[in-house]
Amino acid sequence: MANIIKQPCDEGVMRSAPCTTPCSRNVGRWVLAATILGSSIAMIDGTVVNVALPVLQSQLNATTTDVQWIVESYALFLAALILVGGSLGDRFGRRLIFACGIALFALASIWCGLSPNVNQLIIARAVQGIGGALLVPGSLAIISASFNEAQRGQAIGTWSGFTAITSALGPVLGGWLVENISWRWIFFLNVPLAGIVLAILFWRVPESRNEDSARLDWWGAALATLGLGVIVYGLIESSHLGLFHPLVLSCLVVGVLILSAFIFVEANSRTPMMPLSLFKSRTFSGANLLTLLLYSALGGVFYFVPFNLIQVQGYSATAAGAVFLPFIIIMFFLSRWSGGLVNRYGAKLPLTIGPVIAALGFALFAIPGINSNYWTTFFPAILVLGLGMAISVAPLTTTVMGAVKQRQAGIASGINNAVARTAGLLAIAVFNIFVFNSFNRSLNQRMTALGISPEVQKLLDNQRVKLAGAEIPAGVSAEITTKLKDAIAWAFVDSFRLVMFIAVGLASASAIVALLMIRKNREPR
Repeated sequence: MANIIKQPCDEGVMRSAPCTTPCSRNVGRWVLAATILGSSIAMIDGTVVNVALPVLQSQLNATTTDVQWIVESYALFLAALILVGGSLGDRFGRRLIFACGIALFALASIWCGLSPNVNQLIIARAVQGIGGALLVPGSLAIISASFNEAQRGQAIGTWSGFTAITSALGPVLGGWLVENISWRWIFFLNVPLAGIVLAILFWRVPESRNEDSARLDWWGAALATLGLGVIVYGLIESSHLGLFHPLVLSCLVVGVLILSAFIFVEANSRTPMMPLSLFKSRTFSGANLLTLLLYSALGGVFYFVPFNLIQVQGYSATAAGAVFLPFIIIMFFLSRWSGGLVNRYGAKLPLTIGPVIAALGFALFAIPGINSNYWTTFFPAILVLGLGMAISVAPLTTTVMGAVKQRQAGIASGINNAVARTAGLLAIAVFNIFVFNSFNRSLNQRMTALGISPEVQKLLDNQRVKLAGAEIPAGVSAEITTKLKDAIAWAFVDSFRLVMFIAVGLASASAIVALLMIRKNREPR
C-alpha cells in the first residue's frame, strides 16, 4: 500500500510552479475534476493491487517472487521516469502528456485485466508504470499552470481532500471487487474513469506549456531506470538463489556501476533531471535521506500487512482494505495542523518527533500473533503510525522547498517525490530477503519441534516460495495438516515481526538524520 498516502512534496510541486494559463472559475472546476479523477486512478490502483496480492498469488499460482514483480514492475518505471514525465509536459504540453498518460494507463489496465498468467500481468504493470510517470506529474502541473497564487491554495485543498477520499475508498472497493466479482475488475475499473478524464481534458481544460523548458535528459532517465531495474532484479532473485549467488552479485555490481554512470551524467549535463548542486544544501540532503529511510519502512510494511491480514488472520479482502481507513483519516485531518508546526517550532522538531512516533507504530505491528483481535492489535498500531506520519509529511514538504532557491523549488519537490517512490521500490525487494530467510528458518524449527517427518517436510519444499500462502501437500493426514498450517502461519508471523523491527530501525534512523542534518529554520535563498 505504498500509495495509501500522497507522496511527500505533491503539494510542493504545485505551489512552486508558475501559473501560465489562469482559468476562469468555471474552467477551474473542470481542471480540478480532471486532475482529481486522474490522480485517483493512479492512487486507487496502487492501494487496490496490494489488497489483491494474496488472491493473485492463489489464483495465478504465483510465487513470492512473481507477486513482488507485480508491484515492483509498476513502481520501477514510475519512480525512474516521474521526473521525465514532468519535463515532457513542460516541453510538449501538460494537457497532451497528461492525456497520453491516462490513455496508456487505461490500455495497460485492460491488458492487466485480460492477462492469462502472471508473466503477462507483470509486463502490463510495467506499462502501467510508464503511464503513471506521465500521469502523476501531469495532474500536479496542470493545477499549477491553471491557478494563480490567490486561487492555488483553495485548489490544492480541494485536490487534497478528494484524493484523500479516493485513497480511503479505493482499498475497500477493490477488496469488495476481489472478494465478490474478480480481481480482474480492479483493473477494468480504470477504463471508464480514464474515458471521463479524457473527455473533460479535451472539452474543457486549456493546454499549457513552458516555452523555455530545457532539453530532456534521456540519458539520465535511461540509466536511472536500468540501474534501479538491475539492482531490484538481483535483490528479488536473491530470495531463492541466495545473496552470494553469482547472478545476484553480478546484478548488484552492474546496477551500482550503472547508477554511478547516472551520477556522472547528471554532474556533467547542462540540463540534468536531477541537479546534483541541490545536494550541496545540508538540509536538502538530510530531508531526502530522511525520506529514503522513513518511506522505505512505510513501503515495506504496507506491502506485507495485507498478506498477514488475509492469509494469517483470516480477514476477507474487503475487511483488509478497510483496515487502513483510520490511517488515512488521521493523515487527512491532521495535515494542515502539522503544516503549522513548522511556523511555530521550525522543521527539526516535528521531523524528529514524527518518525519516532512512527517507529512506535511499527513496533506495535509486531504484537499480533494468529487470529488476533483487530481493535487491540492492528488498530492501535495504525493510529500511532498515522499520527507519526501526519506529523512528518507536511513539515517534510516545507523543508524541501525551503532548502533551495525559489526558482529550484519545483525540481527539488519532484526529486523528493521520486526519492519516496524509489524508497518503496527498494524496500520491498530488500525486506523480502529477510522475510524469506526468516520464514524458512522458523518453519524448519517449528516442524522439527512438532515432530513432522523429514519425508513430509520435503513434500512442502516446493511451497515455501509462497510463504503464508503455502499449500499443504496432498495425502497428508488431517492431524499433520493442522500442525503444518499452524507452523506456516507462525513462521510468517515471525518473519513479519522481523520486518516490523527493521522498520523501527529505519524510522528511528530517519529521526536521527533530522536531528543532525535539518536546520531549525529555513536556509537563506
